[in-house]
Amino acid sequence: MGVNTLIVLRHAKAADLPGLADRERPLTDRGERDAERAGERLKQLGLAPELVLCSPSVRTRRTAELALAGLGSDAPIHFESEIYEAYPDELLELIGRTDGGISTLLLVGHNPGVHELVLNLTLSREDEGYPPGAFSVLETSPWAELGPGDGRLVGRWTPKDH
Repeated sequence: MGVNTLIVLRHAKAADLPGLADRERPLTDRGERDAERAGERLKQLGLAPELVLCSPSVRTRRTAELALAGLGSDAPIHFESEIYEAYPDELLELIGRTDGGISTLLLVGHNPGVHELVLNLTLSREDEGYPPGAFSVLETSPWAELGPGDGRLVGRWTPKDH
């Protein structure tokens, strides 16, 4: 089996509106632009996810939608409630259930889970933070076998990089 590619994307900048439930927070105007730019950068890198696993919150759904638009992709999106407030081991379990025929997977979620997932997979001690709209690209072992240390960071992007 070949090497898989995991793209871990944190939702873009979300509004903090009083009285609005956390799951309902929309993206800010900047967040909308950053999400599309993330997709454009993935396109420049030649990355095309075959499947998207996305938290069902408003901000993650919109981030995935705009990133796929920037990427020019119509990859199917599976909304997974367990991504919301997930710990890295829960995200690993979810990723591990991905069909083995999928070689490039995009996970759209929240901090601290997505950041800790990347640190866990790469066993990295370097912590540059994971701002809204940031993504990491990792080469990994097959999904079902994925565990700590089984990822190699091959790319990282944040909206401030552009």
